[in-house]
Amino acid sequence: MSAPNAGDTAWVLVCAGLVLFMTPGLAAFYGGMVRTRNVLAMLQQNMIALGVVSLTWVLVGYTIAFGDDAGSGLFGNLELFGLADLKVPPAPNLHVVDGRITIPTLAFVLFQMMFAVITPALVTGATAGRLRFGGWVLFLAVWSVVVYAPIAHWLWHPGGWLAKFGTQDWAGGLVVHASAGAAVLAVLLVVGRRRDWPHTAAPPNSIPLTIVGAGILWFGWFGFNGGDGLQANGLAAQAVLNTHLAAAAAMLVWLALERVTDGHSTVVGAVSGAVAGLATVTPTAGYVNAASAVAIGALAGLVCHFALKLKYLLRLDDALDVLAVHFVGGMLGTLLLGLFGNRGVNPLGADGLFLGGGGGLLWRQLVGVVSVVAFSFVLTWLIAAGVQALIGLRVPPADQERLDQAQQGADAYHLGGVTSLTAPGAPRRRTAAAPAGEPAVPPGQRVRLVTALLEPDPAANSADLRDALLRAGAISVIVSDAAVATTTPQASLLPRGYWQDQPLSARLRVTVLVGADGVGAVLDELDRMGARRSDTFVQEAERISS
Repeated sequence: MSAPNAGDTAWVLVCAGLVLFMTPGLAAFYGGMVRTRNVLAMLQQNMIALGVVSLTWVLVGYTIAFGDDAGSGLFGNLELFGLADLKVPPAPNLHVVDGRITIPTLAFVLFQMMFAVITPALVTGATAGRLRFGGWVLFLAVWSVVVYAPIAHWLWHPGGWLAKFGTQDWAGGLVVHASAGAAVLAVLLVVGRRRDWPHTAAPPNSIPLTIVGAGILWFGWFGFNGGDGLQANGLAAQAVLNTHLAAAAAMLVWLALERVTDGHSTVVGAVSGAVAGLATVTPTAGYVNAASAVAIGALAGLVCHFALKLKYLLRLDDALDVLAVHFVGGMLGTLLLGLFGNRGVNPLGADGLFLGGGGGLLWRQLVGVVSVVAFSFVLTWLIAAGVQALIGLRVPPADQERLDQAQQGADAYHLGGVTSLTAPGAPRRRTAAAPAGEPAVPPGQRVRLVTALLEPDPAANSADLRDALLRAGAISVIVSDAAVATTTPQASLLPRGYWQDQPLSARLRVTVLVGADGVGAVLDELDRMGARRSDTFVQEAERISS
């Protein structure tokens, strides 16, 4: 047995770290697109997979996936339970490698662990706002062993029945994306829809957070696809290049389609297209050339964009379009390998239809898609239904819009329209503030309470707002957030081409205590700031002395 190759080992360990980084990237990608009060819950649902699945993988997942075949091609035996007796590097042809592979087995275990972690985490984007945390943890533990590990054995172990049949999956078009997508279908049948879906849309809380998450995913995908040959060589470089080119092509096609269909090319559309391209090229990355990767990415942008309508056709509340991006992308890429496969790129691959290989590879890819989707769907539904019956998987409807408080007793953000107002100032050392004295009111003076609604923009500077009202004679000024009903709902564009009619518009409520003789001047200042007299009220008030 040859000694482990230091360069190959280092590359695989780096790729393992890149794939690990994708899980918090996925958390940020999803976390930015959910409601403000569900952000922490979404982040935790993703991050907990690092804890749960890592342990299930070490205990039993790895031996089911990569232990010696039990004889049927369906799963491995349990001789490696708890990683017992690991002494040799991966066997020849294990996970699309050949006899030249010499890396420590533990490096392979770690690399594969990260795939097992991120796969079920993909489901959380579809079920946003509906998962009970305890039920989700139990689901993760069971699914990673019962569904993921056998599918990995089928395709990535030389004794797996699909591997022997000739179905190919470079980095997880079937093992990761198709299996997770089929799981989404099953879990959505169990947890159901959000309240009022599809009539009520859920605006994203932080598009910048989503973009940061997408960037992390793109970066991590270099390890996701680049490390699967388990060698630092030209094939790894080809896989990384293909990964990037497919994402770039899918991004541009998606943006063009957005421009034609919605009139805008959005940044969320850009990263959605990129992720679709990444998911689609995954099963092909180590088997096709660069030109084919561009074509695959372009097709991903086209097909996955139109697949956004899939959830409405199926009447499934897929909150963040996991079906369109990952499920459709994984299956599409798997089938496209049957067209673009090129043995000149990888001798362990096969020529597809466009390279003179006939339809044999395409047929084998189709069998793989049907088998993985059917297996994952049925087993996932049984697991999800069992968890729902045992401890509950779906949260109560009353908690759907407040998961952060219900599950964690905390909020992700503590900012509103008032605290976001600007004011002049410069960095300085903080000092203790002097106690604020009450404005003097001459004895016997009558006071009035003036309440008005302002557009946030004209009153954007808090110092100007305060000073103008004080000059007009205000005794005290209180500003709070408010929403006003509109006769014509305001249409706003949501991510991925969805629109929402918002019948309530954000306003600032300004409440001013002023002497009776200063009411006119205060009203004039409020008029100057855009307040409408029909939304302004003047009331008699009585100041309470302490």
